[in-house]
Amino acid sequence: MTYELQESIIVPATPEEVHALVSDVTRTGEWSPQCHRCEWEDERRGRGARFVGHNRTPQREWETVSEVIADVPGEHFGWSVGPGRAEWGYRMRAVDGGTELTEYTRTTAYFEEVFAERYGDRAEEEIQVRQEAARTGIPATLEAIRGVLATG
Repeated sequence: MTYELQESIIVPATPEEVHALVSDVTRTGEWSPQCHRCEWEDERRGRGARFVGHNRTPQREWETVSEVIADVPGEHFGWSVGPGRAEWGYRMRAVDGGTELTEYTRTTAYFEEVFAERYGDRAEEEIQVRQEAARTGIPATLEAIRGVLATG
């Protein structure tokens, strides 16, 4: 069971300002309800750079390694978790009053394989838990990013 989700919001900043914010993964903890901290693996930035995300929910804590797969200032910042399990990212588009910011995620067949191996008969249930977390987390994240941009 793979899934794709996305939501959009208008934020009070230019696409370049939005990109500068969301591509600084060390600030992710300011807006993510789940990822409380990220750090780059080394000095490399842009496409191919890797970072570690430190995540927590009331039920558990875990780390992920991600690789930047898109880094176009003012347009797109995206990364692959795993890499290869899921893709997350932000797209920006100038509109009257600021920028339309879209956050998206999509999982892969490899994501399903990993969950089947890790959770067995509970794999589909565990995937649904992750999907619901994304479904509620994306709008919360976008609202929090809007707040960060509004307060400078």
